[in-house]
Amino acid sequence: MSNQLYALAEQLGQAIRASSDFQQLQQAYEAVRRDETAYRIFTNFRDLQMRLHEKQMTGVEILPEEVEQAQKAMALVQQNEKLAQLMALEQRMSMVMADVQQIAMKPLEELYRLFTE
Repeated sequence: MSNQLYALAEQLGQAIRASSDFQQLQQAYEAVRRDETAYRIFTNFRDLQMRLHEKQMTGVEILPEEVEQAQKAMALVQQNEKLAQLMALEQRMSMVMADVQQIAMKPLEELYRLFTE
């Protein structure tokens, strides 16, 4: 049975790659990669995001200067048309993936609900 689930998960992965949402996101990444300025802004923003996320996960205080730096980086991202489009497409894909996860988790949620009633 679990082999069947893995096979279905592989099919889901293929379906995601073939979806228009994913294709558009991939094209947006490629457009950013080809634009030196957009790519530099993007990599700086992602690096900063990762450092702040790591601090947050390890319980290290995020300094006000770091918050300000993140806000400035986000403003740069939003001012760049290619990056703004990329962020919007990332958000849309993230929502799709959250919906897919919710659907996949529904059987377990139903089981837990029955168990606790």
